Amino acid sequence: MSDEPRTLAGSDVTIPVMGVGCWAWGDKRVWGMGGYDASLTMDTIADAWRTSIDAGVTLFDTAEAYGEGESERIIGKMIADDPERASRAVIASKFMPMPWKLNVKRSLVDAAKASRERLGVEAIDLYQIHGPISLRGIPAQAEALAEAHAQGVVRAVGVSNFSPKETRQWDTELRKRDLRLASNQVEFSLLRTIPISSGLLETCARLDVVLIAYSPMGQGRLTGKYSASNPPPGKRNFSTYSMDKIDPLVDRMRRIGAAHNDRTPAQVSLRWLIERGAVPIPGAKNGGQAADNAGALGWTLTAAELAELNEAAFPGIWGVANRIWQHG
Repeated sequence: MSDEPRTLAGSDVTIPVMGVGCWAWGDKRVWGMGGYDASLTMDTIADAWRTSIDAGVTLFDTAEAYGEGESERIIGKMIADDPERASRAVIASKFMPMPWKLNVKRSLVDAAKASRERLGVEAIDLYQIHGPISLRGIPAQAEALAEAHAQGVVRAVGVSNFSPKETRQWDTELRKRDLRLASNQVEFSLLRTIPISSGLLETCARLDVVLIAYSPMGQGRLTGKYSASNPPPGKRNFSTYSMDKIDPLVDRMRRIGAAHNDRTPAQVSLRWLIERGAVPIPGAKNGGQAADNAGALGWTLTAAELAELNEAAFPGIWGVANRIWQHG
């Protein structure tokens, strides 16, 4: 898999093979600026923004739900303060289709306009349905996305956390409205390979839908920073797989990385996703992390290394969900 940019179906929007997940930017309740990570500040975020774009990592994924819009406002400040880099940035955001939003067309269009205002852009490059939680069906939600697109609020449309069957339904409904499904964003990593076993990755490839991978390093457990003797803190230590089971996989990635100019386990884990055709969006809280992420670009795994990682990958957590998706 090359590092050539990808064009989102139904649009002229191009995205790089890796982006930045911006949930932590401004979400104090979940991640915290000064709480979860006291080192995260506006200055470190600005450094991550600059370093990412300069390295060609120009996709920034946010959502109205991240910090109740604060993540979007922070990106809007980056855009306003750094127009030259902003001209190279691709901005993705999401609409949260809460069950009580029964007038989904009005709710979505209003939300998209509010996100556009917080971001300070003419149009949102990629606008996504955040998850399958709406009481309205896919046709009604597709109609809402089509309206936002027709009004010029968004340039391309996608979804997040939808199954293979639902992905096919989205593709069908959007085509009826002269639109294309551009993306499906799901959790995907060497620790969670449901997108492979469920057939979602194959479905997306067949429909020309970009699979965007969030939590691509298993919430830090694939970085090499943690181990059985030094487990990750807080909720990241709650997993079906303990670090004593993950450590052998990290050791394999460390060995593979050593053969490629000492790439880190984190860079190998990101490269594996790129080689599988996904677009990972790791977080970056400062310039150093952004530079480390960019180390996943510009090289390739050998066929033997890719096969070894495919074999070593974990089936993923939430086995019940896996079985449901496999039948979807």
